[in-house]
Amino acid sequence: METMIREDVQALKRIQANLESCILGKTDEIALLLTAMLAGGHVLLEDVPGTGKTVLIKALAKSVRGQFRRIQCNPDLLPTDITGVSIYHPKEEAFIFRPGPIMTHILLADEINRATTKTQSALLEAMEERHVTVDGETYELPKPFLLLATQNPIDFEGTYTLPEAQLDRFMMKFSLGYPDAETETQMIVAQNVTHPLDTLEAVSGVEQILALQHQVKLVHLDEAVAAYLVAVSRATRNHPAVYL
Repeated sequence: METMIREDVQALKRIQANLESCILGKTDEIALLLTAMLAGGHVLLEDVPGTGKTVLIKALAKSVRGQFRRIQCNPDLLPTDITGVSIYHPKEEAFIFRPGPIMTHILLADEINRATTKTQSALLEAMEERHVTVDGETYELPKPFLLLATQNPIDFEGTYTLPEAQLDRFMMKFSLGYPDAETETQMIVAQNVTHPLDTLEAVSGVEQILALQHQVKLVHLDEAVAAYLVAVSRATRNHPAVYL
């Protein structure tokens, strides 16, 4: 057991080192991202353009050798553009399901709050149930499935407010923010010849990520800790300073 735990820790350190080589000075944010991945949760990154949100997500997908798809959200994006659609095949005389980009291990929904609320709702079933329903047929998503969405601040032109039901399905929401002056200088020097993402090598695989997620579920949770978590959660529902 100790040997297995040691190997799991080393695997996580390799992934973390990979991400830190692409996104400098964001150790805490990278740790949050990896925590959400191990817990099987989804992440919402809110920040202004140019802070490295997309690069961070691409680096994670490349590090774990997972299937990666990207959705560039905009007002004319339709729900079927995400989930897929059944198309009639004359030769087969039947409807054939053509999967959408959601059929992947890591899905990047870039600028999610530029899509209409109807399109955003197409993600609800996938985020919670890990499957999509198209024309009455249910299709399971690959495992693991991780949705990483980016959004611009709500005061940006052309943005929509995310529905409460969708916000509830994100385990974490955080920002990267701008790096300090020294880190920005290091970024310029590091990208003088090529971008670090272009030479990034995979250090893990999706099978190992599934194994890590299983190990997380085996961690003992004391009843006192569970009671404390419930107490904190219940307090936020009634506290006058917390708006729902």
